[in-house]
Amino acid sequence: MSTFEDADTEETVTCLQMTVYHPGQLQCGIFQSIRFSNREKLPSSEVVKFGRNSNICHYTFQDKQVSRVQFSLQLFKKFNSSVLSFEIKNMSKKTNLIVDSRELGYLNKMDLPYRCMVRFGEYQFLMEKEDGESLEFFETQFILSPRSLLEENNWPPHRPIPEYGIYSLYSSQSSSPTEMDENES
Repeated sequence: MSTFEDADTEETVTCLQMTVYHPGQLQCGIFQSIRFSNREKLPSSEVVKFGRNSNICHYTFQDKQVSRVQFSLQLFKKFNSSVLSFEIKNMSKKTNLIVDSRELGYLNKMDLPYRCMVRFGEYQFLMEKEDGESLEFFETQFILSPRSLLEENNWPPHRPIPEYGIYSLYSSQSSSPTEMDENES
């Protein structure tokens, strides 16, 4: 028998691929501490934090408008499922996090869809999950986009979230039906 036949079967690893964009990414060095293109293997028990505080966050942004801890990702397994999922939580008191069209306030969390757009301020993250078998580890991979992900992926128009404000998904105009007289055109 050869050693090849005796070798353990290699498990695939769940990977979260994050394509990132910020309009000032080339001038400001915002993403200088992030290693692009390489996959990074992390233990599945780790809560991965994103923000500007390098003592707390695994991935840091060189930008004073970003909170010390902006958001976190945590891996979990749904009851009666073998598939690993991610949960995203907004950790910023001053800026809401938009996941697709859902707005998360401070400490709000939700399951991360397989493919979604995550935004805060002028930051855009296209997050795409690739399933794996391993329960011990997961991987992250960052890709830098040269242009806006909203335009490139035909996402709905985006309004930046004010630093101390709240992004509203609703127009200030009423969207309720208006009653009209049958003689009006």
